[in-house]
Amino acid sequence: QVQLVESGGGLVQAGESLRLSCAASGSIVLINDMAWYRQTPGKQRELVAVITSGGTTNYADSVKGRFTISRDNVKKIVYLQMTGLKPEDTAVYYCNADVRISQLKLNEYWGQGTQVTVSS
Repeated sequence: QVQLVESGGGLVQAGESLRLSCAASGSIVLINDMAWYRQTPGKQRELVAVITSGGTTNYADSVKGRFTISRDNVKKIVYLQMTGLKPEDTAVYYCNADVRISQLKLNEYWGQGTQVTVSS
């Protein structure tokens, strides 16, 4: 079974930084796209950043210039470096990954989420 476990969330003041990590483990042949999403009460989950297996990245307009997504394919970890945090960044952040677990089977997995709270 494949699992994604996020870590690094917490309480910070506006303008400060935080680094989220998501570690993949289990029966993995390879990992294709990895992404970070976030969700607040009453709102739909939104895509924050995505990174392909080749390292190509894309970001939501609201975080461009402040957040950086990266991955370590040896350790099977995806990171989200967040700088210049704002109160509106407050949300539960979720890791997502497309994982090939066999020659013909590709599944999507989600982490349990990690809370990021930014105070003003």
